[in-house]
Amino acid sequence: MEGKVAQDEITGTNGVSTIPLLTPYKMGNFNLSHRIVLAPLTRQRSYGNVPQPHAILYYSQRSSKGGLLIAEATGVSDTAQGYRETPGIWTKEQVHAWKPIVDAVHAKGGIFFCQIWHVGRVSNTSFQPNGQAPISSTDKALKPIVRANGEVIQGFSPPRRLRTDEIPKIINDFRLAARNAIEAGFDGVEIHAAHGYLIDQFLKDQVNDRTDQYGGSLENRCRFALEIVEAVVNEIGADKVGIRLSPFADYSEAGDSNPKALGLYMAEALNKYGIVYCHMVEPRMKTVGEKFESPDSLLPMRKAFKGTFIAAGGYEREDGNKAVAENHADLVAYGRIFLANPDLPRRFELNAPLNKYNRETFYTLDTKDPVVGYTDYPFLESIA
Repeated sequence: MEGKVAQDEITGTNGVSTIPLLTPYKMGNFNLSHRIVLAPLTRQRSYGNVPQPHAILYYSQRSSKGGLLIAEATGVSDTAQGYRETPGIWTKEQVHAWKPIVDAVHAKGGIFFCQIWHVGRVSNTSFQPNGQAPISSTDKALKPIVRANGEVIQGFSPPRRLRTDEIPKIINDFRLAARNAIEAGFDGVEIHAAHGYLIDQFLKDQVNDRTDQYGGSLENRCRFALEIVEAVVNEIGADKVGIRLSPFADYSEAGDSNPKALGLYMAEALNKYGIVYCHMVEPRMKTVGEKFESPDSLLPMRKAFKGTFIAAGGYEREDGNKAVAENHADLVAYGRIFLANPDLPRRFELNAPLNKYNRETFYTLDTKDPVVGYTDYPFLESIA
């Protein structure tokens, strides 16, 4: 193991060895001191869809000078919700609540992007204004999520297919959310176009059964995503916009018959807008939290996209270093292990052991203490 790590090290100009993940990188106008990114992680601790004070410490703990953090998925409107206690950024109250959280990250020298999100059909009427149907590209319903014992964990209401003339309103919701994120102090936004949520429901041919200009051909299916990108870029500037895509994933019954072509088309089309980064989920992450062997690679998309390329999905220290060293990615996003190790860059630097994450407290809801499994994971110093 030690020998392998040594091979991964790069000797800098000062003669000091450093691992690829800990080398500096310029992402557009942002000077990053390392390549380790906090992935966006839903934690369900934003009561009433308003970010809470306990998030100040959570994000601050994971901040480092010149480190990039991506906030948890944040709803763009009152129709965007599909999970309890997830934050939004469509009201003044929400914008105000995000400010001290953003300030805490900036106080540590961190760079903070807000992931803006609409769940689409991954919802039910209880989350929707006036109990209306969730909206989507389609009216095809999702199957409920059922435990092995037959207990339904989450049921989904049949969605309502958006009319063509309603689509500009949704695009505008993303634009306003981006404006609000900048008002809250965020350095930029990441458009969530992955994991089977609304934008992905337009991108993927297993979901999108439309016959208008937003359905059918690959170009048509990508139109909604690219119109959102264009609107957000025009509102806040391309240098503050990233996007997350998961062409190979099949979350929430949102698979595609030709994910390679989809990923490549999007990577190339995004170049027109000059956005700062493209954040893509590895093909091995077909479903939530499970790694699969996959012959596919993100390399064609990485080569096609002209901006910063962030890879995510089941990475550990060694393969993260390899991805950067072999130029498969500029940055690597870490989720569960960053959740459990607030000082992850430091641990990677020292090749120190990692805290194990506890799945039971990923999504603590209001019946339990929100701090447990959130801000109580120990730092290296407190273990020594």
